[in-house]
Amino acid sequence: MRCGLESITAFHQSPVKQSFEAHRYAHLYTARRLVIACATVVEEMSPFLPEDVPSETLDFGLHLRPDELKKSLQEKIDRASRYADVLLLGYGLCSMAVVGLRATTAHIVLPRVDDCIAIFLGSCGAYKEQARKEPGTYYLTKGWIEAGDSPFSEYQRLVEKFGEAKAGRMIQLMLKNYRRLGFINTGQYEIERYREYAIKAAETFHLRFEEINGSPALVRKMVFGPWDEEFLVLEPGKTIQYTDFVQYHTS
Repeated sequence: MRCGLESITAFHQSPVKQSFEAHRYAHLYTARRLVIACATVVEEMSPFLPEDVPSETLDFGLHLRPDELKKSLQEKIDRASRYADVLLLGYGLCSMAVVGLRATTAHIVLPRVDDCIAIFLGSCGAYKEQARKEPGTYYLTKGWIEAGDSPFSEYQRLVEKFGEAKAGRMIQLMLKNYRRLGFINTGQYEIERYREYAIKAAETFHLRFEEINGSPALVRKMVFGPWDEEFLVLEPGKTIQYTDFVQYHTS
């Protein structure tokens, strides 16, 4: 899976460019800000949010229904724009759900990532390194375990419907391209029971278990800046475009 945005021009990733972008948005780092994110990302952001930065939470299950997620996000943006100058979206492309979103009177800021895995790992670079190390990785976090959004949770539902043998074959087919179960530990919560769940899932479906240290680096930057090339910053009235996420490949 692609995680972003390698520049093919030196200027895009140069210290001069990054310094310029950081200075350009400096006045927004302390503006009236509001976070809009799914429950799993809000949980990671909460320890870093100043008291004057509220958050709006969307149901994690909307990830499975991108059209509904887009509609819910736009509704949140429309309401929040009335009393916030900057809307921090804790989403990546998320199956194109953010494409087409716009705020009439507020800035929109979101990380240039495909999904929240890079957010939990701390950067696109960390995500790319994991993909290089083992491209066939199925990732789990506390939030995904609690939401029941994984083949391992689906297995229990399939067992009730089809029995263990058929359910097992169906899940193995779903996981045929995976070799590793990567459990991301962000250090923001009590981890033991979620680790045990991930280990058991890996054993059950013959995947190599590996615990991967997450990082709050991208979350910190989203809240406090600097908003460099890792972030998309839209002026009021501008619409999120797919090309905003790939422009560094084509510029």
